[in-house]
Amino acid sequence: MNSRSDQPLRLGTRRSKLAMSQSGHVADAVREITGRPVELVEITTYGDVSREHLAQIGGTGVFVTALRDALLRGEVDFAVHSLKDLPTAQPDDLVIAAMPPREDPRDALVARDGLTFEQLPDGARIGTGSPRRTAQLNHHARALGKRIETVAIRGNVDTRIGYVRSGELDAVVLAAAGLNRIGRSAEVTEYLPVDSVLPAPGQGALAVECLASDTDLIAALGRLDDPHTRAAVTAERSLLAALEAGCSAPVGALADLPPLSAPLERGDSQAAGEIVNEMRLRGVVGTLDGATLVQLSTTGPVPQSYDEAMALGRELADEMLAKGAAGLMGERSL
Repeated sequence: MNSRSDQPLRLGTRRSKLAMSQSGHVADAVREITGRPVELVEITTYGDVSREHLAQIGGTGVFVTALRDALLRGEVDFAVHSLKDLPTAQPDDLVIAAMPPREDPRDALVARDGLTFEQLPDGARIGTGSPRRTAQLNHHARALGKRIETVAIRGNVDTRIGYVRSGELDAVVLAAAGLNRIGRSAEVTEYLPVDSVLPAPGQGALAVECLASDTDLIAALGRLDDPHTRAAVTAERSLLAALEAGCSAPVGALADLPPLSAPLERGDSQAAGEIVNEMRLRGVVGTLDGATLVQLSTTGPVPQSYDEAMALGRELADEMLAKGAAGLMGERSL
């Protein structure tokens, strides 16, 4: 970290409204911790300019590579990513110095006329760019005895919700965390229960990344780290890595603390201070039509180290592979 206390710290961020909002919150926290000015440096990534669907361009790293390149070139001092966009392999010369407390990890439905998923008409058109959501939404619909049509979409929150407002789609599914961060949660017509739709590994969490050699900055950013969030998302991402799946694969995962999950989802901030000893990890992989899902869970002591969190994820992935998960993912990333 540049030793001159008046020198601004440069935070690399994507240009989207959501990314700027996320990065702005982190910038405020870093200013408070370091007493130094923080300036946002807007960077355009391949995922921002490509019009292809994420499943076609691979998904893995498309929103991340340009930010990491800027870090390695010294154009920014640290970067903020949505954790679910990060490839599971971490480069040796970069480190995730902080994972701040996670936002709501659930998926959210924004439907016409205030409808919930169950109230949508048979044959409803639902927009999502995610194979994971497609598989689970189709499965959820089958369980309710209804048929839906999932429509592949891209674009920012305004664009996606615009498809519903214009009547082109009956509903879209978005991450609750993103809607909360940009003040659009009032438009949610239903938070999809994780028992029906598991989120993407790391959904709702942020990763604050910097050079592995910048020990002063690592120490400062580390004060933003939330140990429970880090343990949970490390287990989820370990599961994803062990399934050899990129972030565009139809894999859902959520590690949570069972006694706390319901009150935290209700927004009960008092629950955040409770002590819990067990972590539950759930994973799912399925065919896009929702006809076949492998969904399993395991519960163990809250991981106290990176290795323990990784082991929890690998253990569940092995069970899922034994149940045939690999065959459901289609083309596995190499």
